[in-house]
Amino acid sequence: MKWVMNLTHIRIFEKLVLLAAVLCLAACLAGAIASEEEMENAITADDSWNTLMEGNARFVSGEVASKDFPERRTELVSGQSPFVTVVTCSDSRVPPELIFDQGLGDIFVIRVAGNVMDPVVLGSVEYGAEHLHTPLLVILGHQSCGAVKAATEGGAEGNIESIMTEIEPAVEIARETNKTGSDLVEEAIDENVELVIKNILDRSPITKEMVEEGKLAILGAKYSLETGEVAVLAEVDSTNVAKMMTEEEEKVATSGSEEIPATMIPEDIIPEGTEPKSAIPEDIIPEGSEPESAIPKDIIPEEETSDAPIGDSLNE
Repeated sequence: MKWVMNLTHIRIFEKLVLLAAVLCLAACLAGAIASEEEMENAITADDSWNTLMEGNARFVSGEVASKDFPERRTELVSGQSPFVTVVTCSDSRVPPELIFDQGLGDIFVIRVAGNVMDPVVLGSVEYGAEHLHTPLLVILGHQSCGAVKAATEGGAEGNIESIMTEIEPAVEIARETNKTGSDLVEEAIDENVELVIKNILDRSPITKEMVEEGKLAILGAKYSLETGEVAVLAEVDSTNVAKMMTEEEEKVATSGSEEIPATMIPEDIIPEGTEPKSAIPEDIIPEGSEPESAIPKDIIPEEETSDAPIGDSLNE
């Protein structure tokens, strides 16, 4: 009887193993089918841009789509799945959801004056691209941007100066066109959009890698306050990212911006015949030599200079 029971147990075990194998195979097939469906249904960068442009056309015409906000709010309680990340200015006249006639949960929006890219803003860009899987990143400048206008005029105070510092390279490039007034401002706005794209790629290895791998495209655009239309300024994807980076670096390098002098001391306040204190670390100065004194010799009274040891002077 024991051998019969053992045989029964073996057969039961074999059936369990076979069942587990069948279930595992079914799960793998279901996963493969789901992945294939997701790839087929995944929205591309082109799809995202076309959706935005269709919405912008509705916005310009005034025939915007109807939206059921209560129902949409309920749908979004469990999470968000935007189809695009948009970086734009804080200007109250430039709300992306309205400009592109989109609803709740459609656009991952990042707003900052002048579209400047500090680590905090870059963190939001990376979150939209890497974690929310938006295939398109739009940098949206706009006509008559106050931040760019201020950068062309200079003289900012407080923390606004840090915004101006980020925009100034674009202004210097725009000045090369010899434009003035509002024409200079608009040229600088266009240049700033492209500079922001370069800064993102320079400062965010995560974003740059996604672009190089074809997982993300970046598009620079400009919004017209007068017409409401959005126009494309630049497109960057895996096919031209290296070329775009090189061109922007050359533009910045040849824009005429001067390097900050090492001493940081205006020359007109340094007495004649003197030099600022050496910035060379002491441990690399050859033995037997000393850096030249930063104290002008003509302000040391003659009677106080002496060849006698310091100890002798104290003992007098």
